[in-house]
Amino acid sequence: MIEKIEGIVVAEKSYGETSKILDIFTKEYGIIGVLSKGCKKMKSPLRSISSKFTYGVFYLYYKENKLSTLTSVDVLHIFKNIKSDISKISYASFLLELASSTFRQNQNNEIYDLLIASLLKIEEGFDPMVITNILELKYLNYLGVMPSVDACVLCGNTKNITTLSSIRGGYICTNCLTTEEIVSSKTIKLIRLFYYVDIAKISKLEIGNKEKMEISRFLDDYYDSYTGLYLKSRNFLRDLNKI
Repeated sequence: MIEKIEGIVVAEKSYGETSKILDIFTKEYGIIGVLSKGCKKMKSPLRSISSKFTYGVFYLYYKENKLSTLTSVDVLHIFKNIKSDISKISYASFLLELASSTFRQNQNNEIYDLLIASLLKIEEGFDPMVITNILELKYLNYLGVMPSVDACVLCGNTKNITTLSSIRGGYICTNCLTTEEIVSSKTIKLIRLFYYVDIAKISKLEIGNKEKMEISRFLDDYYDSYTGLYLKSRNFLRDLNKI
């Protein structure tokens, strides 16, 4: 029996000479393995849709805990803008890997919804670094290592927040400050906004380069220190940002 399942292809690998196995992050069943039989053939109707970033309704012979088989896809979005820009596709590829890794640690459907919302915002033209940082921060909650962005991580003070420390785990107030590097007051406000904002409802983003770099550096260091996730695409992004 064929099932209709919404999802997005997050990874692909060759299977034999003419086929692929797709990892599809689905709204209903999480991440599932799907055989796209014969999709490498030039005349295959599955050729164009058996690749990363295909987002749509997949028609599958679904087998629980086994390899399912793809029959067709109703594409919901082709992400044309993302695929035509090396920077956007690099950030989007990182988000696919991050979402997959996060879901494997916490099978919460919101992880899927946040991924799709983020990709759509990058496709709309919003700054891919900022959207990526917003999603990174939100995912820390599902990874069980959310930094303190409501009060000083050391004393609980909600006033006189002076900086943001990846090593200490979030906000630091004036009384608890020792040798931590001081960040912009805008960065302190933005990191909290990033956590609470509804990605799908973002309509305007105006963030200075200094604040973007401070937030990005904080999240990079925080992920390295607390999550245990080592993603190949993150290293590529770091190299890209140095160019």
